[in-house]
Amino acid sequence: MTAATKRPDIVSQAFGNPADPAVLLIMGAMASMLWWPEAFCRQLAGRGRFVIRYDNRDTGLSTKYPPGAPSYTFEDMVDDAVRVLDDHGVANAHVAGMSMGGTLAQSVALKYPKRVGALTVISSSPLGVDTSGLPGTTEAYKEHSAQGANVDWSNREQVLDFEVKDARAIASTRHPFDEKRTRAMIEADYDRSGGLASATNHFLVKGGGPKRTVRDLTAPLLVIHGSADPLFPVEHGEALAKAVPGARLVKVEGGGHELHRNDWPQIIEAMAALR
Repeated sequence: MTAATKRPDIVSQAFGNPADPAVLLIMGAMASMLWWPEAFCRQLAGRGRFVIRYDNRDTGLSTKYPPGAPSYTFEDMVDDAVRVLDDHGVANAHVAGMSMGGTLAQSVALKYPKRVGALTVISSSPLGVDTSGLPGTTEAYKEHSAQGANVDWSNREQVLDFEVKDARAIASTRHPFDEKRTRAMIEADYDRSGGLASATNHFLVKGGGPKRTVRDLTAPLLVIHGSADPLFPVEHGEALAKAVPGARLVKVEGGGHELHRNDWPQIIEAMAALR
């Protein structure tokens, strides 16, 4: 924790039998635990896992900070993950992170190697590896993302409309986009969180910790990446798997930057097989 940061409330929820091997799920920027859908968590728990999801700072029911002024660092968020394990009495877990959560998960595994028995990184990029030669975010998604600067984040309807468009922009190219289900989930997230303005702080958070590289990882690594991810093209997942000897790469055909429910069986099977 930084000196300027008080101990935050980090709200979590668990599924399954605490006696089973634990899986800690870390979601990405601006996303509360709801972006790990309850049905997904229960299906994973049904594979004999004690599944824990939680709200990152500035999301859901966890501590929030004034928009535009986060008084915490990325390193603090790394430590939050281990605090969640402590809260549930878990000494060692399979840690899985998506997008920014994938970067957090890599840092957790590198900073606390005795707490992480296995690592899954979904739709993310390798930590501490030169990715300058890899394809970047697509122009179409950059164009969409730039529109976020015009959103009044205190206006519920504007936020909901933008977030639904965002979900469509990063969606699978293989499966149909379910706008009704997506909007309902985003509405639930917005209302539970009391708005999403503070969540934009995630884009302002600075590092605060030492430089790390995933090349130093000692835990078994599973990389899951959609072949049509517009935010982190699949080459990022390939580079991550290549950087760690023995890593397994699972490509989700047509997968975007999301956990599409039609792809859950493939994702859950791969995660359940990782020991």
